[in-house]
Amino acid sequence: MQYKLVCFDVDGTLVDNVIFSWELFHNYFEVDIDKREEMKKKYFNGEINYLEWANHDINMWIKKEATKENFFKAMKNLKLMKGAMETIKELKKHKIKLAIISGSLDIILKKVLPDYKELFDDVFLSHLIFDKDEKLIDAKVTQYDMLQKAEALRLIAKRENIDLKHTVHIGDHHNDVEIAKIAGLSIAFDCKDDTLRKTADVVIDKKDIREILKHIIS
Repeated sequence: MQYKLVCFDVDGTLVDNVIFSWELFHNYFEVDIDKREEMKKKYFNGEINYLEWANHDINMWIKKEATKENFFKAMKNLKLMKGAMETIKELKKHKIKLAIISGSLDIILKKVLPDYKELFDDVFLSHLIFDKDEKLIDAKVTQYDMLQKAEALRLIAKRENIDLKHTVHIGDHHNDVEIAKIAGLSIAFDCKDDTLRKTADVVIDKKDIREILKHIIS
């Protein structure tokens, strides 16, 4: 199979030492756990949409007067997944289009992969907005997380005239299940979710993302 588009999740896939970036920042800023859980339940019960959930949580950080420096302190243990740069370069060498489809936050990649916009053809991420004093004031939230990740893949494939069977998705958690169902090849990498493990075509437990290459490049 000749694959033409490879899509990556961020937290736990391209970036190591983090499962959910939102949770990492919630814990760092010590926001109200009950309010966090209440909105999470409302989302999963279908009472609110993803954007309402995300914007609510970002407002909790704004109320804490979060600064860019705070975010970087919270991320002190984060690093690029082993083999990530070599993997990206190898895929690009084979003229394969690369995309990020993630509910993660741009500041994560700004720390571990500052030139991500040059490396990836498409980026679906949430973006934090800071004022001139580097205080968080707003965010541009992606709707393409959870169930909507699959929709982002469809959008790219349609625009680029790529059949879905020629697409690959790499992810690690429950929000990758729906996109895994429609990708031509779905890879569960360092998987933390049983449903994704059962859904994916390939499961890689070794924490070295170069392991995906043998499944993509013939």
